[in-house]
Amino acid sequence: MHSIRTKLTAVTTGAIIIVMVIATVLGVVAIRNIGMNDAEQMLQLLCEAGAKNLDSVLDDVEQDVQTISAYVEADLDGLSDEKLQAHLDRVSDFFKKVIYRTNGIMTYYYRIDPSISDNVKGFWFVNSNGEGFMEHEVTDITKYDTDDTSKLVWYTVPKATGEPVWLRPYITDNLDVRVISYNIPVYYQNKFVGVIGIELDYSFMAELVNNISLYETGNAYISDPEGYLVYHPDLDIPAMEVRPSVPEGFLSDDKIIHYNYQGEDKLAAWSILTNGDHLNVSAPVKEIVAGWTKWVNMIIVAFAFLLGAFILFFMQYTKKITKPLKDLTEVAEQIDQGNYECALDYKGDDEIGILTRTFNRVTGHLKNYITDLNDLAYADALTSVHNKGAFDISINNMQKQLDEGSLDPNFAIMIFDCNDLKGVNDNNGHDKGDIYLKKSAEVICDVFNHSPVFRIGGDEFAVIMSGSDFKKRDELIKLFDEKCAEIRKQEKDIWDKVDLARGIAVYDPKEDGSVSEVFRRADKLMYENKFETKQSRQTEKV
Repeated sequence: MHSIRTKLTAVTTGAIIIVMVIATVLGVVAIRNIGMNDAEQMLQLLCEAGAKNLDSVLDDVEQDVQTISAYVEADLDGLSDEKLQAHLDRVSDFFKKVIYRTNGIMTYYYRIDPSISDNVKGFWFVNSNGEGFMEHEVTDITKYDTDDTSKLVWYTVPKATGEPVWLRPYITDNLDVRVISYNIPVYYQNKFVGVIGIELDYSFMAELVNNISLYETGNAYISDPEGYLVYHPDLDIPAMEVRPSVPEGFLSDDKIIHYNYQGEDKLAAWSILTNGDHLNVSAPVKEIVAGWTKWVNMIIVAFAFLLGAFILFFMQYTKKITKPLKDLTEVAEQIDQGNYECALDYKGDDEIGILTRTFNRVTGHLKNYITDLNDLAYADALTSVHNKGAFDISINNMQKQLDEGSLDPNFAIMIFDCNDLKGVNDNNGHDKGDIYLKKSAEVICDVFNHSPVFRIGGDEFAVIMSGSDFKKRDELIKLFDEKCAEIRKQEKDIWDKVDLARGIAVYDPKEDGSVSEVFRRADKLMYENKFETKQSRQTEKV
């Protein structure tokens, strides 16, 4: 016959074992689920941020061509050779004014259909060496069957469809360069006149894709809507006779894809670009789980060790262990539900106390780890300010508060643009361009030190001003201009001269229906400032 103490000890010991196993499993499962969920979110955020960067280029090109198309339609007043040539001269000048701020353009053109005129063919400007656009001899269209849309796609496809169109990447005529283009057909009195378009150097797009990186071997690549690869950093797609296709799962509606490639499990996210292509970002699962697997192992080892200590402790203190063990189970369940703010308050200097402090430390480490992941996702790697993803979240949160009536309406958005960053990169190297960006960010942060600073594009920054910075905005803008002028005067190297165009828009409830409209006004004012500064400096040189 066993004693009551033996029976109680046996029951208590069994209960402890069961509870500890459950707590361990819950903790491990919670960490695994949280780690995978955060990895998926980070992958998707990175994909969306990369897509927005690519779309900003595509949208600029699309907007430029549409703007020029509207001008062409309005300016075209006849199809005689004399009127066509005068029209082309005006459009050529207008082209130069519109595309000056758009990066990555390889060529732009306006081609007249041969049936309209034998003498007036149009124009084709090329920037193949990065030193500026030079007029190039236009392609002889008469040598091709213009009804065959597989030839001269930049001309035949928009002519055949009669609609604006983004074309798949192709090797441009005469230049032997891979480009992507947006084209719009031109009509006069319902008669097809020709095509206007812009060709982007695809290596510029590829560079933006290559800048998207995560973990050690993760990468980004582009595929078309049919699932065939358009660009991959590890493959020479133009040289391949048959383009590879993405894994089957990428053609589904799932935004997060689990797949196996060459025996390796991978996780990917995708996003649709303005031109219909898909940006895909993927990483090996083993690299994704590596960050939190060590915490799982630590918890398993810690729980296994403390389980033995608990059993010995409960053989003598069965009554004292009930409440701490219950608290431990509840905290583990809260962690499983995603609550990392909970903590055990047992202060005893015994095994339960050790377990409590260890569990609190592990929870704290896990919380810090997740915080670090979020910081990594929303921080700009080069300048250390907030990135575009963080800016979009801030704008969305402000809009939500504005809709709810809880947002202080006294705020402003200020947009900055690094003048001639492309020139610094092209002439002095991207390392000097990085110095230019870092110094620009330092000056902005130094002046507007009570406001969040964001890098929202390759050469653009944004500041959301409220509180004291909003009240002193005029004083701060003056200080900012003075600092920039002083730096430009003192520094000798062009990459050290902080030369920023800026525009500020104050929220006006009568004028602005949303926070995004404030941003657009600020962006417009920035470009006006950029243009005025450029004109002023050209005048000073004269």
